[in-house]
Amino acid sequence: MNKITIVGAGRVGESTAQFIAGKDMCREIALLDINKGAAEGAALDIQEVAPLFKYDTRLYGGSDGSLMADSDLVIVTAGLPRKPGMTREDLLTSNINIVDGILDDAMKYAPDCLLLFVTNPVDVVTYYAWKKTGWPRNRIFGQAGVLDSSRMASFIAMETGYSTLDINTMVLGGHGDTMVPMHRYTTIAGIPISNFLGKDRLDEIVERTRHGGAEILALRQNSSAYDAPAASVAEMVDAIVNDRKRILPTVSVLEGEYGHDDIAIGVPTVLGNKGMEKIILLDMNDEETTMFHNSATIVQKQINLLKQIKSL
Repeated sequence: MNKITIVGAGRVGESTAQFIAGKDMCREIALLDINKGAAEGAALDIQEVAPLFKYDTRLYGGSDGSLMADSDLVIVTAGLPRKPGMTREDLLTSNINIVDGILDDAMKYAPDCLLLFVTNPVDVVTYYAWKKTGWPRNRIFGQAGVLDSSRMASFIAMETGYSTLDINTMVLGGHGDTMVPMHRYTTIAGIPISNFLGKDRLDEIVERTRHGGAEILALRQNSSAYDAPAASVAEMVDAIVNDRKRILPTVSVLEGEYGHDDIAIGVPTVLGNKGMEKIILLDMNDEETTMFHNSATIVQKQINLLKQIKSL
């Protein structure tokens, strides 16, 4: 891949740029932020690491949307975090307005790019981008399930003592509180997780995963998580730029899959150089189906709110 633009030079955006540059996934990275100095400073800082970490990626930053020009992939991390006293409607309104301007720039300067969203509420933001641009759904997708799956795998490794390299998890549905953990598809070295952990302990791990971001925020107090979200984005980018055809939980627009249409939500997706190339249909039991439909219902309520805000 030649060029990637990362919109939002905060901690998630900066860490994402570092991970992508460190693995030489592209020739250029443009960091774009409303604060020009923050974007330029982050880009310069990462550039100065190149001789030490041995990568040739060129980085630069600024605040002008034209920096997106000729981007193959635009990653959107910009947005406000939810603060105490802020309703979901407040967060949605604020971040959709931010995303609006970013989409205008993408459509103008990078009309052929892929769009990867991190901005919350990511399911709704991804849906809105698809509706506003009118682009094919393969070009617009979001990150959520990779992070939730990674957190869950980490907690399982901490509990069992086994290597994280052997632990595979699958988390679908909406991000965070509405996530759908797929226990039957969670394994250690291909062995079902039920051979290692009882249901009660696994339920505790799931609950901790749901609130993984809040736990880090409570510990740090002045910052939410950024390394794990950035690494999750980099994992998706690696699958795309190297055309790996990896199956990763991705916020994708559904067109009848899993019994839902006109919605964006986390499902197992094949990621390659065309973006979201295919949705994998899993066989779900009654419990999993109910959890997924409940998650979709909550996401749909937010989409309905979005339609009122933006008159879609």
